[in-house]
Amino acid sequence: MKPNRVFYGALCLLTLLLSARAVADGQVVDRVYHPYVLANEHRLEWRFMSRQTSEENYLAQRVGFGHSVNENWILELYLIGERDEQGNFGLEAYELEARWMMTEQGQYWADWGMVFEVEKRHGQNQWEVASGLVMEKEFDRNSLTLNWFMIYEWGENIHDELESEFRVQYRYRWMPQVQPSIEFYSGENYIGLGPALMGLQRFDGQKQLKWELGFITELSNIGKDHTLRFVLEYEF
Repeated sequence: MKPNRVFYGALCLLTLLLSARAVADGQVVDRVYHPYVLANEHRLEWRFMSRQTSEENYLAQRVGFGHSVNENWILELYLIGERDEQGNFGLEAYELEARWMMTEQGQYWADWGMVFEVEKRHGQNQWEVASGLVMEKEFDRNSLTLNWFMIYEWGENIHDELESEFRVQYRYRWMPQVQPSIEFYSGENYIGLGPALMGLQRFDGQKQLKWELGFITELSNIGKDHTLRFVLEYEF
């Protein structure tokens, strides 16, 4: 792919994302995606999310299995569980995710990728689709990663909603097992900032264990709003 096509495509999508008016009010904090895909990759993933505010205590988990279909694409299927208002935890949604590595690592001044997601609520005719642009720039031991997402929701008992989200992660690659970072999230009525820590342990071949832990504090409103996120991922 020619660099000018990558640049202009990214610029057009970024313009759409920043100009779109977000009208939905979902959970903005999630993992920050990186643009890389490994050939013949399999992965098992577990995500944990806990958000505490003055009004609610939101808890969600997801389990996923992924497989790279070629050198540039990986597909991943998730089962998503959430705790309801009565405190019961159960299956809430299914999600299919595709990630596309648009450029080879180090090929241009930054590495580019895209994320596509389709989610359906369990037992309900409610759907959500999302597309996101992913960019990562490495310099020395530093990495800067940006995600821009457009999300659309529709179905029974909900209003058709369109939202945009923006995620930033600055990471210092001190050593593979310990990489401190700062993360920023922006969405509908939400601006959050906080520290995170991630790392990986490599084994034989492509086998490696990755983990992430972040604590994000909401800045745009007065009152308690903290999100704890954790990701554990095994690639083989």
